Amino acid sequence: MSKFILSCCSTADLSKAHFQQRDIHYICFHFSLNGVEYADDLGESIPFDDFYKRMAEGADTQTSQVNMAEFIEYFTPFLEAGNDILHVCLSSGLSGVINSAMLAKAELEEKYPNRKIYIVDSLGASSGYGLLMDQLADLRDQGMGLDDVYQWAETNKLRLHHWFFSTDLTFYVKGGRISKTSGAVGTMLGICPLLNMDKEGHLVPRYKIRTKKKVISAIVDQMEAHADKGLQYDGKCFISHSGCYEDAKKVADLIESKFPFLNGRVVINYVGTTIGSHTGPGTVALFFWGDPRID
Repeated sequence: MSKFILSCCSTADLSKAHFQQRDIHYICFHFSLNGVEYADDLGESIPFDDFYKRMAEGADTQTSQVNMAEFIEYFTPFLEAGNDILHVCLSSGLSGVINSAMLAKAELEEKYPNRKIYIVDSLGASSGYGLLMDQLADLRDQGMGLDDVYQWAETNKLRLHHWFFSTDLTFYVKGGRISKTSGAVGTMLGICPLLNMDKEGHLVPRYKIRTKKKVISAIVDQMEAHADKGLQYDGKCFISHSGCYEDAKKVADLIESKFPFLNGRVVINYVGTTIGSHTGPGTVALFFWGDPRID
């Protein structure tokens, strides 16, 4: 069985320590803050709390994906060392990064005809995409080969649920997801939109819920409705947040009260700077394995 590299983009929003511990490699997206460019390097260039504080104070953010040349530079050392590659990309419903990865794959397969490069569209984002990577690392560590891990990812990726809510509508208005009028009314009424990822990897508004307390309950209700019995794969779920840890912790506490076997196994991460540049502060996301996404 040939050795292979398990790889993703930094937008899987796990910590550097987590990636290193699980032997998952990653390539960084890019973002700018008030015109200064940075790598989306898991909070190393700018601590996450500082990043979200500056956004709340009005800093302008922009993002850019990994290009073909960067993928070629990133993949080449793995191939030269005799490794095959399984790289999982941020959802094509949110980014065109998979196109850059596929162009790099085509060029490198001509140069390294004896090596395999698989590219997977995660149809996910943030730590939901990270939860997929964590499961693929488990399968690799259990001895599953490259071809089978790739097929497992393609077969099961839509079983990953992504649910998001936000208590700050500012950046949803700025990004054009909701109108200025709806944003103003929603803020006045304390509406917290509850969104999820559809089967094509798009972020879709599902419910308008008044008050933070009710939306925290509602997001856990979705987990009760859709989660696998016993969360059959790795027995854990991930949460990510954009500078609102206390809200994320309330979600985690409620999950542990309803799923006692998950006590101590709910992992809380930050929403990274790429995804966070679009959501802004005040977003909490919940990710778990469940029934297939069908819409």
